[in-house]
Amino acid sequence: QVQLVESGGGVVQAGGSLRLSCAASGRTFSNYHMGWFRQAPMKEREFVARISTSGIIRNYADSVKGRFTISRDNAKNTVDLQMNSLKPEDTAVYYCAAGRILSARLDAYDAWGQGIQVTVSS
Repeated sequence: QVQLVESGGGVVQAGGSLRLSCAASGRTFSNYHMGWFRQAPMKEREFVARISTSGIIRNYADSVKGRFTISRDNAKNTVDLQMNSLKPEDTAVYYCAAGRILSARLDAYDAWGQGIQVTVSS
């Protein structure tokens, strides 16, 4: 499977912004739909955002809609998540994922990054 590596996490104050990036290996990145998920302590991993292979279709969880923006650069094999107006409840480990089906379901994704911590202080 394609290898995914997240970067850009860290600590930010509430109301601030952070940009996550996911770099993918291989030559077939443009054939994969991409998603961002997150998992807070003692919570299940949840869908955050997804983007189609072409980047035309983008969808977001209601909790982040209007604050987060997912984008991709197929020439660079990257997918980003711009996070604005961050809230303490956004604190979680964030994962990028690649799949052949455009979906918010975890089981639709074949490859996952190792995750990166995002902490939003109040």
